[in-house]
Amino acid sequence: KKEILNRYYESIGAVNCSKIKTVALDGAQTYISSTNKYAVNAMIVYDRFHLIQKLNNTVDAVRKIELKKAWGNKDQELIDMMNCKQRFILLKSKKKLTENQASRLEELCSVNKPIFKAILLKETFLEIYSIGNDNKVIDQHLEDWLKEAKESNLNPFITLAEKLKEKKQYILNWFIQKTSSAISEGFNNKIKRLKRMAYGYKDIYYFRLKIHQHCGLLNPRLAT
Repeated sequence: KKEILNRYYESIGAVNCSKIKTVALDGAQTYISSTNKYAVNAMIVYDRFHLIQKLNNTVDAVRKIELKKAWGNKDQELIDMMNCKQRFILLKSKKKLTENQASRLEELCSVNKPIFKAILLKETFLEIYSIGNDNKVIDQHLEDWLKEAKESNLNPFITLAEKLKEKKQYILNWFIQKTSSAISEGFNNKIKRLKRMAYGYKDIYYFRLKIHQHCGLLNPRLAT
């Protein structure tokens, strides 16, 4: 929440905020506004992990639309190919697909054009991370992708392209700083797992100690 980020910036003070060079965010406008207000010298970077997550969510939105059509047409074969159990094949990187999964994805793409276009748009976007360090080429690739997505006739991708257009500079900033929020995301997942395991800690101080222990922020000897 914006209020929490505001409190963090306020807690470290204006001097420390002015020393922040880079902030990796998930693209939420509330966080961007907060950072622009407090960390005035920071370069905002659209976190790569969250960007890929948004791409996957957009592909999945196309899958849901096509699955609904398949149910309406009573096309059981297509329903089986696009149900929830198969969604991870669409979201997984092509490089990480097994031979069987790659074959099933190819079969689905051959019979459903919107799914094929969605996968193609996702993979084309991801190519931006293997272009190299030529800023002009990177910028042009992103512009071409935004245009292609807007002309795709896929509403989820049209919406995504409109949002990313507004955050274009933050996406490009990643190639300057290559900063990621992956470590903090890892901490968040560990904290969530801790809460589930303990069914919620009533003692906040003890919970904080457990967080420090499991996230490697405490000397093991002091944590016992």
